[in-house]
Amino acid sequence: MTLEQQLIERLNTLQPTHLEVINESAGHGGYFPGKESHFKVAIVSPIFQGLRLVQRHQKVYAVATDLMNPGKIHALAIHAYTPDEWQGQVPDSPECAHAPKN
Repeated sequence: MTLEQQLIERLNTLQPTHLEVINESAGHGGYFPGKESHFKVAIVSPIFQGLRLVQRHQKVYAVATDLMNPGKIHALAIHAYTPDEWQGQVPDSPECAHAPKN
């Protein structure tokens, strides 16, 4: 199972009504085909109701802890919303300073 699939499996335990996991590894230095190191997550769940942003992130990290080890996920951008907050769009990620140049 890929890291992306493992991450999706773990995030589904948070009962999302919407979940997007985007592998952004290709936009970072040291990329090679098949590399999985940088991900962006947009997750919408009623579980986040009444939680501050840091508490939402803590919930996401709690289910992904074992994937955040050396040689696995290096960076995880988290966008966590309640169903009432979700606007249907994931914010763009900034460009990496070490991204491969075209």
